[in-house]
Amino acid sequence: MRINHNISALNTFRQLSLNNSATTKSLEKLSSGLRINRAGDDAAGLAISEKMRGQIRGLNQAASNASNGISLIQTAEGALNETQSILQRMRELAVQASNDTNTAADRAEIQKEIDQLTQEVDRIGNSTEFNTKKLLNGGASVSASVSGADAARVSVIGGSAETQVGASVEITAWTAATADTASTTATFATGNTVLAASSTITINGTSFNLEGETVQNAINTINEAGLGVIATYTTGGEIVLTSDTVGSKSNMVISGVGGDFAGADTVTEGADASATITGTPGYISNGNTITITSGDATGLQFSVSGATGAATITVNSNGGLNMHIGANENQTMYISISDMRASALGVDAIDVTSKESAEASIKTIQEALNLASSERSKLGAYQNRLEHTINNLGTTSENLTASESRIRDVDMASEMMEFTKNNILSQAAQAMLAQANQQPQSVLQLLQ
Repeated sequence: MRINHNISALNTFRQLSLNNSATTKSLEKLSSGLRINRAGDDAAGLAISEKMRGQIRGLNQAASNASNGISLIQTAEGALNETQSILQRMRELAVQASNDTNTAADRAEIQKEIDQLTQEVDRIGNSTEFNTKKLLNGGASVSASVSGADAARVSVIGGSAETQVGASVEITAWTAATADTASTTATFATGNTVLAASSTITINGTSFNLEGETVQNAINTINEAGLGVIATYTTGGEIVLTSDTVGSKSNMVISGVGGDFAGADTVTEGADASATITGTPGYISNGNTITITSGDATGLQFSVSGATGAATITVNSNGGLNMHIGANENQTMYISISDMRASALGVDAIDVTSKESAEASIKTIQEALNLASSERSKLGAYQNRLEHTINNLGTTSENLTASESRIRDVDMASEMMEFTKNNILSQAAQAMLAQANQQPQSVLQLLQ
């Protein structure tokens, strides 16, 4: 029997220490709800879950960013709604002033309201802002200047986040888009010429039997049908049918031709605009709208008019807004809001003081209304996209949170079982240590 080293007590103490340590860890997990409280609990799991936490927080902030973006868009769109109401009133006044029941004095009074409305359009454009950012004064879009002999026939539409300030697009020549066209083989001396028997034609699914009608009446009938096709005629020539849209997306389908409409079923397809650009950057065209796809001017969008021409476009500024809608670098969405002031809309010099100028103003104001409607439609598209973005970010965050929880959170039921086991073992080891400490005392019996 040995008394200097109580091996049984040492072994029991070691087991007690292990049980106490395991019990402490179980208590820590149960009290925190986490399986991983320090790197030593699961080094790899900690590293993975921390990356997930970064993604989750980034996704949640991106969703907040997108919500703020929607608020900005709604602010701009709400202001544009009022601008459009003003333009509707201006058009109404222009129609009123076009009526010859008005005297010069009457038109002068109407002009006063027109002038005030024009000033309000400018005020809205200059003062509408979100978080001190001006939205409708052109500062939130790409601004570019056009020079050259045919500059007046080039209109800059906008750009993208990649459109660099100072970039230049030199168009040495362009060919405007063409529409679908077709013409009759027959020619007609005058507009009063009567069409021959069985003069029939089907245009975009609508059939016409124009036998016995004059050429002019036939043209009027086709034009009034609203088929997206314009019929024209020049003295001594043929009837020409032209789609009212240009480019590859124009779609005029003609069939069932007979009589004097023979030959009109041969349709010449329309083509999109084309351009020769110095440096040959890539571009795509849709009708008369051309978008640069490579180089410093990537994203620059402009339209051309007239059969041919040449001009140079220089990007002066790019104030477009980037909405950061992802958890990682460069996951952004570019938003551009055009200048919606009176001069940009073309209504800064509306004159209704004469019948002729009032008549011309109706068309000018209608074009401004079309621009405002197009801009509101674009803003609506931005908003719908951001709403889908928020939904996607929420779903992704939820799924990543579930994954992070499986790695980091403790299973309370399982850990409670572990804690109960370790607690019982600790109590048993403590009792056995007391017994082991009593064993050396039996040596005293030998000394009696």
